Amino acid sequence: MSELNTDALQQLVIDALDDLKAQHINTIDVQGVASFTDRMIFASGNSNRHVKSIAQSVLDKAKKSHITALGVEGEDSGDWVLIDLGDVVVHIMMPDTREFYDIERLWTEEAGHAVSS
Repeated sequence: MSELNTDALQQLVIDALDDLKAQHINTIDVQGVASFTDRMIFASGNSNRHVKSIAQSVLDKAKKSHITALGVEGEDSGDWVLIDLGDVVVHIMMPDTREFYDIERLWTEEAGHAVSS
């Protein structure tokens, strides 16, 4: 699937998020806690269009590195786009959606720590 190790894949995602000025980027190491991924990255956009554009930036940068997303959900609405890149799962959300679901807190508590980027 991916030729990049988890750290390199995480950096690729963060670079893509930074390129389109995603806000409040947070990375949580869930290795040993979640069986489906090693890292979760959360970011916010300031509009539905911004969320969709950020997600497309992540997908484009991944594709250029020969990484195929295992799944993408939420592109239509733009409130919450989830991108599964295997070792890294990316959540790009509108601030209200992010606050409402608060899944970051749940995973942070489960993992016992958070690594902010």
